[in-house]
Amino acid sequence: MVSIRLRREGTKNSPYYRVVVANQRSPRDGKFIEQVGVYDPRKPGENSKLAIERLDYWISQGAQPSDTVRSLLRRAKAGAAKAASAAA
Repeated sequence: MVSIRLRREGTKNSPYYRVVVANQRSPRDGKFIEQVGVYDPRKPGENSKLAIERLDYWISQGAQPSDTVRSLLRRAKAGAAKAASAAA
């Protein structure tokens, strides 16, 4: 099964994460299929950049997002909708 989850990077006490599509059996920081975004929890405000169209594609193919990725995706879609309504 394929999952969409966070891959920890950065140094000790200063983490940032990459949002990756990976086989569920591979280790947290191991082999992955595709990188679809980044997330920096230490940064205030807009702290994630996601390729929403790629995430939607993988979810349509049956990939299961983790709880954190699901939350990040929900926030990203809400921000994109707000930006689109402000531009119109």
